[in-house]
Amino acid sequence: MKKINFDLIKIIISFTLFGLSYLMPNNLKLLFLALSYIIISYEIYRKAIKKMKKGQIFDENFLMILATIGAFIINKQEESVIVILLFQIGEYLSDLAVDNSKKKITDLMDLKIDKIHLKKGKSYEDIEIKNIKIGDVFLVKPGEKIALDGKVIAGKSYVDTSYLTGEVIPKVVEKESEVLSGYINTDSLLEICATSIYETTTAQKIINSIEEAATKKAKAEKFITKFAKIYTPIIVWIAIFLTLIPTLIGLDFNTYLYRSLIFLVTSCPCALVISVPLGYFCGIGRMSHEHILVKGSNELDILDQIEIMALDKTGTLTEGVYEVVEIESSKIEKRELIKLLSYAEYYSTHPIAKTVLNLFPEKIDENKISNFKEISGYGVILQYENQRLIVGNDKLMQQENIIYKKEKKEGTVVYIARENEFLGYIVIADKLKNTAINMIKELRHIGIKEIVILSGDQKEAVKTIGEKLHVDYYKAELLPNEKVREVEKLKEKGMVAFVGDGMNDAPVLSTSNLGISMGMSGSDIAIEASSIVIMKEDLTKINEAIKIARMTKKVVKSNIVFALLTKFIILALSLLGYTTIWLAVFADVGVTLLTILNTLKIMIIKIR
Repeated sequence: MKKINFDLIKIIISFTLFGLSYLMPNNLKLLFLALSYIIISYEIYRKAIKKMKKGQIFDENFLMILATIGAFIINKQEESVIVILLFQIGEYLSDLAVDNSKKKITDLMDLKIDKIHLKKGKSYEDIEIKNIKIGDVFLVKPGEKIALDGKVIAGKSYVDTSYLTGEVIPKVVEKESEVLSGYINTDSLLEICATSIYETTTAQKIINSIEEAATKKAKAEKFITKFAKIYTPIIVWIAIFLTLIPTLIGLDFNTYLYRSLIFLVTSCPCALVISVPLGYFCGIGRMSHEHILVKGSNELDILDQIEIMALDKTGTLTEGVYEVVEIESSKIEKRELIKLLSYAEYYSTHPIAKTVLNLFPEKIDENKISNFKEISGYGVILQYENQRLIVGNDKLMQQENIIYKKEKKEGTVVYIARENEFLGYIVIADKLKNTAINMIKELRHIGIKEIVILSGDQKEAVKTIGEKLHVDYYKAELLPNEKVREVEKLKEKGMVAFVGDGMNDAPVLSTSNLGISMGMSGSDIAIEASSIVIMKEDLTKINEAIKIARMTKKVVKSNIVFALLTKFIILALSLLGYTTIWLAVFADVGVTLLTILNTLKIMIIKIR
């Protein structure tokens, strides 16, 4: 901010001296113009000399210096000062635009914490976060950010997760709750056991992704960099010949030097050099503001070209949390069936067991359970109040010779029998995310040609989700390598993005043209393998990402076309002597300002 204020002061002083020069007598007018020129051009000379020392002579700074010195030589001092003054105003406004974009990014980067309250015995000591090890216990006071990913071991509080997820409603955490670095403790003291070190925290991964994004360039950016290196020296030589040749054949030197200066000012590639990188920077900044992390501007270009969207099911389209969707009891009341199931699943480690236990609010009397046996892939067998309970899938029913009716349901069917008598069943299914249907509809609306589900889950479960979402087709029971083969086939038809969240999705995320992971629920490996990370549990953010990428590419293209077309027209007119330095200023500074203003649309236009 200090640099911007300093630049603004220089502009004001230079502009004031320039204005005062018109009130001065001729002997002082030149002095005021010279002072105005020196103040406003100092930074340009410094940059040019620095690049010359590195052997990089031809750039926009060199063109500005050459043009303005030439204007002074032919007594066009006012025009020389106004050209460099307007050029610096353009640079200043460009810096403001970049800073505005940076702010959107640094809002997410405000996650870094240097020190931590480490527990030592019964007291706490403030130490550098880099010295913390996994398993260390640290204290987080109300109002402080949680420094490391971890598990709460004491205390209960509300945490603000908005830095990471954008969710404004506080989340309650208590003993055994998992917390992420970047959460803000808003309520009470928390003791947390670290499950990560500084380098592997969620916050640090976000910061690394943002910093990495700033260094990666899209093809358009690389083209402009190469274009400027070739274009600038060619322009300088054309300007030299434009002065020398007419002078050698006896035409007026000042006239053709003036035309050369107009040519130099017009041809300055500022609009392209500034607006193209700025466009991608604004695109990445807008993505960050929407809680979408992009690992580079090249990924924005690829996202703009995506034609096919392949999606994982569990944890991506669904919550990854099971719920009971049907209870059927033929011999006893449903409440009694739930009670028996709850006792049967009490000691089970299967994820389904927790879902069943949530249905039964009463306390389990462990003394009523004996001879518990869990059979992997089948279910459980136990004694409950001296009665034999058999709870599990159809394989267990067949193994125990239970007479039952096999049910074909959309989800996992859990059967229950008592003393070899079939009592009923429950159906457990994974819940579809509430944003999934809207995401699919919007993907169709914005022109994605094909949408498919590639899942490792059972066919019935995948079929249910596929039909609800009206995807083009689905494939179930796929191993990770089989998902890769399916994506390779899709790539033959067009550009493919794969959206996933699990460890087994890492190979296919890397294979697809663009890997997108659901960051808050995704595994570390999936996030590492993907190019774009959705930090909020909202699938419609994928649609927003595509729209931002398309808007960014459209703005960048329009800036390139507008800048080149304007410059070539005015360059042609300058060669014929139909332009003035003022039109040249518009071709350079004016076009630059217009492209910057056009680029700022990326940050402010609504995309929903």
